[in-house]
Amino acid sequence: MKKICLVITGLCLSIIGAFAQVSDSSAYKSRKLVVEEVNLVSSYYHQDGNNSAVEGGIGSEKLTDFANILEVKMYHYDKKNRKHSWALEAGIDYYTSASSDRIDTKANSSASSSDIRFYPMVSCNMENEVKGTNIGLHASFSTEFDYQSIGFGASFGKKSKDRNRELTLRAQAYLDQVSIILPIELRGFGGGGEEEGYPREARNSYSFSASVSQVINERLQLMLITELVKQDGFLALPFHRVINDDFTVRSEKLPSSRFKVPIGLRANYFMGDQLVLRSFYRYYQDDWGLNSHTADIEATYKFSPFVSLTPFYRYYNQTAIDYFAPYQQHKPTDEFYTSNYDLSAFTSHFYGAGIRLGAPRGVLGIKKWNMVEIRYGRYNRSTNLNANIISMHLKFK
Repeated sequence: MKKICLVITGLCLSIIGAFAQVSDSSAYKSRKLVVEEVNLVSSYYHQDGNNSAVEGGIGSEKLTDFANILEVKMYHYDKKNRKHSWALEAGIDYYTSASSDRIDTKANSSASSSDIRFYPMVSCNMENEVKGTNIGLHASFSTEFDYQSIGFGASFGKKSKDRNRELTLRAQAYLDQVSIILPIELRGFGGGGEEEGYPREARNSYSFSASVSQVINERLQLMLITELVKQDGFLALPFHRVINDDFTVRSEKLPSSRFKVPIGLRANYFMGDQLVLRSFYRYYQDDWGLNSHTADIEATYKFSPFVSLTPFYRYYNQTAIDYFAPYQQHKPTDEFYTSNYDLSAFTSHFYGAGIRLGAPRGVLGIKKWNMVEIRYGRYNRSTNLNANIISMHLKFK
């Protein structure tokens, strides 16, 4: 089932192109495919709250998620000394959800209480280092019991002659299928089930983004990011109940289209060899009435070239969409309706720290083990949703 998740489990991927310019052939580079690095990321996430959308805005939001992602990066140079970078990634999540288990309120426990999500990705990026250009494509797939997604996209980047400025353009699309699993009391006789298969509806998302990064001086770097996102199809979740003010029950209903516009600014400041400050601000609005502000900052302090500590903090605030109302506050005459508190007005705080260890001869004496990083974060939301996440990143080169 679709769930709240604070872990960003994908990397921005890209693939091939062809540029005509020939590089200096005197600087020979290997044309063999070389494994550049292997990354393994594991995380454990746990949340609890009392505003379950499955039960109409009340009930347990307890959820646990254990995620693992394996990524292999490779590269080679062609005859024109253009660099081709490949990335193969596979992720798998196992989660349990108390709220999803209440889709069938008559069962002590149902198949919806847990699920497995599998999401492979593949990409390749081709860079012309002389021209300062790169172009690529990426493809992804994700599947779980009630949700399948196919994604693909393209990217193009161009650096200035002095390499202090870069423009990046990205376009991507996700073509999804949502299984229509209604709350148990809203299913008609012979209306489908696990034995005969649930009906499905399409949900499509298209986005275009542009970013410009600029080196201001040897200490300060800025990046401006803007994006346009269009969604259409079945945008509600059918197993989310809405309890009206007359105690009647309906399945969540939302408009069949949504247009989103986020704009962000990133700033990195290098205060010396030991301290780096990274900050980010984003403003977001959409045509459902949701407006939000995100501001985060993290500081990396290097005790040595091989040991660093990174505390971080993120502030987030949003308004409710036009179609949200709490438990028993919707009217039966409302055209669109939801009691999902992810779409309500709230403020959240996410804070924690990470420690990164590296060794010139390998972590624990293992030569290929280049780095290990462990992070812990605490999430608090004004709707009384709280969560903890711990993650570990291992890098092998």
